[in-house]
Amino acid sequence: MNVEVLWNQVLLLGSRWGLKVVASVAVLVIGLMAARWVRRLTRGALDRGGVDPLLVPFLSGLVYTAAVVFVAIGAIGILGVPTASFVAVLGAAGLAIALAFQGTLSNLASGVMLLTFQPFKVGDFVEVSGVSGTVREVGIFSCLLTTGDNVHISVPNSNVFGHTIRNYSGSETRRVDLVIGVGYGDDLGLALRTCQEVLAEDGRVLAAPEPLVAVGELGSSSVDLLVRPWVRREDYFTTKCDLTRALKERLEAAGCTLPYPQTDVHLHKVA
Repeated sequence: MNVEVLWNQVLLLGSRWGLKVVASVAVLVIGLMAARWVRRLTRGALDRGGVDPLLVPFLSGLVYTAAVVFVAIGAIGILGVPTASFVAVLGAAGLAIALAFQGTLSNLASGVMLLTFQPFKVGDFVEVSGVSGTVREVGIFSCLLTTGDNVHISVPNSNVFGHTIRNYSGSETRRVDLVIGVGYGDDLGLALRTCQEVLAEDGRVLAAPEPLVAVGELGSSSVDLLVRPWVRREDYFTTKCDLTRALKERLEAAGCTLPYPQTDVHLHKVA
């Protein structure tokens, strides 16, 4: 008799809650699929609308998060849980959640500040928190950078906005700083003219601002010449490498020596 009563109660609960559970799960699954579709639709609309590429992943992520929240509330409502009470409880728990996820909320706030002030844009080469790379996107909680050897690095937004940002792509031109050492016995006038000739022959070196070629320092083993031409930012790395080689070869061909650090040891005979 007890088994029969128990079985009847199971059937009663199944008939009462079974369809609700199935419907709730169905709404949750379909809703999550719809949320992903809305995110893709939002990204496409923003891209076609010419929105700054820095904003696209951030805004689409916010839309997706909002859609997931609405789907979850709807699925809970199908089960018979009063959504108004649930939202009230969720709001009351918001403070505790905020305290527990201070770091996450800090990343969110930093992401908003990055999008507001835009210290860099997608495609810029930057250095943040000791990491260098090309900016691929700014998400809700982190920035995605790609290094020169194609390694993806995710940096929390709070570590980006709250620290020094070096944007190497912020200007159209960059200065190449080279230090070339020549021997103390070399003709400095000849060395300076040779460096100027090398710069004049390279078409990537800009005429304005005017390149600087001057004696910078009397080093311990050499006279250090400062060679500082200006180039377009996209030519910086190749020009620096090519000029380093060209200056070495031309100075040696002109009869100048390129000394390396050395130490002279003097021996004195003690009687």
